[in-house]
Amino acid sequence: MGTVIIKMKLMPKSPEENIENLQKETEEILNRKNIKNFKFEIQPIAFGLKALIVLFGWPEEEELNTLEESIQKISGVGSLEILDMRRAIG
Repeated sequence: MGTVIIKMKLMPKSPEENIENLQKETEEILNRKNIKNFKFEIQPIAFGLKALIVLFGWPEEEELNTLEESIQKISGVGSLEILDMRRAIG
């Protein structure tokens, strides 16, 4: 099977949440799942609220639900949305 590229958006519960802590905990989860090449972006939304955008490769044959559930359990995560999912070429 192949790899799919996932672009995920994490929204904190409030503007007061520490986005760097959310990034660190998300990175730990990705490392536990043996995901190596991932990238983070912090995207300003409004009124001090920032979203954490995560870009990573995921094995096509594996369910993404377990990863989503693990990330949603992080303290401070308000919502999680898959922005884009496409098959990697090459």
